[in-house]
Amino acid sequence: MNSVTSAAALTASLDDPFYYLANFQCVLDWVAARHGDLLSEPERAFLADFPTLPRSSRALLVRMVMRKGEHFRVSRLAYDEIGDAEAALGPLVESGWVDDAPALPLDELFRQLRLAELRQALAGEIAAAGLTRSVAKGALHAAMAERGLEPRRLEDWWPAAPDRVVRLTLMELCDRLRLMFFGNLRQDWAEFVLAELGLQRFESVPFGPDSRAFQRRDEVDAYLALHRLRERLDDGECPVALAAEVPPAPDNAWLAARRARLLLKLGREAERRGQAEAALEGYAAAGLGEARVRRLRLLERRGEFALAHRLIEAAESVNEAERQALARLHPRLCRKLGLPAPPREPEPVPERLDLTLPASPGGVERAVAEHLSTPEAPVHYVENALITGLFGLLCWQAIFAPLPGAFFHPFHSGPADLGREDFVARRRALFDACLAELDDGRYRATIRERFRDKWGLSSPFVHWGAIGEALLERALVAIPPAHLRACFERLLDDPRTHRAGLPDLIQFLPGSDTESPGYRLIEVKGPGDRLQDNQRRWLAFFHAHDIPVAVSHVRWEAP
Repeated sequence: MNSVTSAAALTASLDDPFYYLANFQCVLDWVAARHGDLLSEPERAFLADFPTLPRSSRALLVRMVMRKGEHFRVSRLAYDEIGDAEAALGPLVESGWVDDAPALPLDELFRQLRLAELRQALAGEIAAAGLTRSVAKGALHAAMAERGLEPRRLEDWWPAAPDRVVRLTLMELCDRLRLMFFGNLRQDWAEFVLAELGLQRFESVPFGPDSRAFQRRDEVDAYLALHRLRERLDDGECPVALAAEVPPAPDNAWLAARRARLLLKLGREAERRGQAEAALEGYAAAGLGEARVRRLRLLERRGEFALAHRLIEAAESVNEAERQALARLHPRLCRKLGLPAPPREPEPVPERLDLTLPASPGGVERAVAEHLSTPEAPVHYVENALITGLFGLLCWQAIFAPLPGAFFHPFHSGPADLGREDFVARRRALFDACLAELDDGRYRATIRERFRDKWGLSSPFVHWGAIGEALLERALVAIPPAHLRACFERLLDDPRTHRAGLPDLIQFLPGSDTESPGYRLIEVKGPGDRLQDNQRRWLAFFHAHDIPVAVSHVRWEAP
């Protein structure tokens, strides 16, 4: 049976000094109940043994889990509600969950000690390297790294150390548990606190005991492997070496897409480093979309015009962005190969507003809004918030439908499958029912009701701070439902991509005895700025659907 569990119901009160321990135990209980078949015996043992430890020990472990890194100076593990950190550490060391004398690599030693302490701990090495004791921390680290010093316990680095360093051995396990709870590693333990403070509020979506992000243990393993590779790339490791460690494509479309994004990032970093062959291999392995475009551009820069041309001739575009990029690249390749240029549709030219304005500290968009706005024709700064917000309000029920794999914990700001290819297909009938309200006029009442009832709840489409009631009412009066339907259908074509690139401003125009109130969208470009590709695609769409839009090009007045 499905049930509704709200984020507020799970979060511990901040009046409890051990609120973080209660939140951590909540995650453990949730994972045990819903992911027990994905856990190994040692993992199950941890879930069973953790509640048996003294509260101070459990609290200290959670405090370490929620901090950065795995190594901690005991003197810095001072928490009033826990008390004696040494006493709390004892059961953790006995359990093997904390190593009380870990070997510290040089980098970790430098993270744990201040410069004055490093000069004492490394006095002999400093003298052997011919350095002065006033050497700066960066230069000292470089010199010690050149000496190839092996990891040592702190007492071996510095026998007179007034403190000691311990290592939490459970960080990987806790990351795995967090991943199984949230379905990602972007969210962390702070979600509970933010929800308790009311800084984040989430829609309550029903889901059953079997609602979860992963169905097999190897899916969790694959996610973690890809995540670790991404972290190592971000830390500066060689993309060529990392590419050799990328696991085979999993039998899971969601994880396969994550793997493709990693290969794309590896290719981009290899290209940035001048490793062209590795970049081409990464792009080819990543597949379509941006990866294919980058591969073709790199082939063009390398002079491999014939190969690039063959690939582009055989290409079937997967989305608007790729079609736009290929349409720009194809004629260049034809020219370089002496081939006839392919037919190309001219890009529509939107209405142009050339303005010369006093320089404004509030930004060029605000300056244009203030210049054009009048009491009869007010201008609002909306950028990507208005059209997407109206869509999110009208289609709220479809977006937050409790479909399998869409929601599996109470802290979802939107469905987990939003970026997957079948997001719309799985909800097509629900979206059709929502958009049908545009045909009979019900949409206005629905949007107003959702605006009142859902105010402040996290949504991937509704940015509450950017939509006030006055703006909402003006938009519902001025924008024809046919225009809204066209824009909403385009959002459904590619929800993640098409949420961006919308015009900066909207101006509401007064009506007359014979005409209803109107509006126009305005994209603003400051000095030296130019239209981005996603903006061009929206402008072409507006032209095709007779939606009023203008582009304002601004120059600043001479001082």
